[in-house]
Amino acid sequence: MTATIETSTVEFQLRPELEAHEPPEVRGAGRDDVRLLVSRTAAAELSEHAFADVPDLLLPGDLVVVNNSATIPAAVTMTSSRLEAGPLTVHFSTAMPTGEWLIELRSGSEPTTTRFSGGTRGLRLELPGGAALTLTGRFTPRLWLARLSTAVIPYLLRHGQPIRYSYVPRFWPIAAYQTVFATVPGSAEMPSAARPFTPEIVTRLVSRGVGIAPVTLHTGVSSLEGGEDPYPESYDVPAATARLVNLTKRSGGRIIAAGTTVVRALESAALASGPAVDGPVAASAGWTSHVVTRDTGVAVADGLLTGLHEPLSTHLWMLAAFADNALLSRSYQVAAAGGYRWHEFGDVHLLLP
Repeated sequence: MTATIETSTVEFQLRPELEAHEPPEVRGAGRDDVRLLVSRTAAAELSEHAFADVPDLLLPGDLVVVNNSATIPAAVTMTSSRLEAGPLTVHFSTAMPTGEWLIELRSGSEPTTTRFSGGTRGLRLELPGGAALTLTGRFTPRLWLARLSTAVIPYLLRHGQPIRYSYVPRFWPIAAYQTVFATVPGSAEMPSAARPFTPEIVTRLVSRGVGIAPVTLHTGVSSLEGGEDPYPESYDVPAATARLVNLTKRSGGRIIAAGTTVVRALESAALASGPAVDGPVAASAGWTSHVVTRDTGVAVADGLLTGLHEPLSTHLWMLAAFADNALLSRSYQVAAAGGYRWHEFGDVHLLLP
C-alpha cells in the first residue's frame, strides 16, 4: 500500500499480522508494555525503545501536552430497522453546537460493520431503550446530521458500546479505551497516543522536570474515506495550559504533543490567538476545521508522540509537518519490517526535533 502525503509518498505495507487485536496489558505487564520508535528529525536518525523509556528521552524543561477527552461508548446497534433486514449500527461521532450530532450509519454489528449508504432526510430510527434518532441532513457523503430524542451522552453511557473495527474481534470494556488523563467525556474514539502512559511514568516525567498540561479535543469517528478531509471538532486550550506553553517556549523547552488531536488543538488556538504578547498561544475554545500539513507547518508543537497510522490516513499529512518524507518512509518501513503493531492498542512513534 502507498500512503500519499500531499505530493509525496510514504510507502509501507500494513500486513494483517501488524494489527493490534487486544490491549497490551492482556499479554504483558501493563499499558506501557508497547514498543516506541523514535525519529529524530534534525539528525534523520531512528532508534527503538520500550515506551517506559519516554522519561529518559525527554529533557528537563520540556512540556508534554495531553488530551483529557474521555472516550464515550459511541456505538449503538439496532437489531432491526426499516432500512434493511439485518442489524444497523449507529456511530455517534461529534456533538454539534446546534444540539445535533454527526453520526455514521453502518451495516452489521460491532466489530464487523461496513458503511451503510442508505438513509433519507427526516428518517426516524428507533433505538434501544425507547430513544428515537432523526436524520436531519447530510453533512458529508458518509456522515449525517441527526437529533436524538434524549440527552446523547447519558443515553450512550447506558446503551452504547465502544466503537471497534474488525481488527478487534472481541468486546473490551470502555475502561480499555480511556487514557490515564481522561476526565471530560466526548470522544467517539480514543485519543490513543496517550494510552501507554501510566501513573508511574507520569511520576517519573514530573520527577525529571518534564511538565504535563491538558487540552481538550473531542475526536470523532476515524474511518475517513479516501479523499475525505478531517471534519470540524470541538477543542479547548485553557488559560493555564496556554501560559505553560508560552513559558516553556520562552525558557527554551520543547512542546511535545501527545497525539495528533493535541497538535490540532494547539495549532487551532495559535491561529485564533493571532500575535500573542506572551507567546504563540492564548486561551482558546471553539470549533476547528484546521488541518495541519507540511504546507501549514506547526507554530507550537516541537515534537509529536503518535500511533502508527494506516496507509492513506489523513494523520500522515500532519506527520509531514514534523519530518520529511525520507525519514517518515524509513520509519514506517522499519516499523513494518520490525513487527510493530498498529491501531489504538498498538505501538507508538515519537518524533523529536
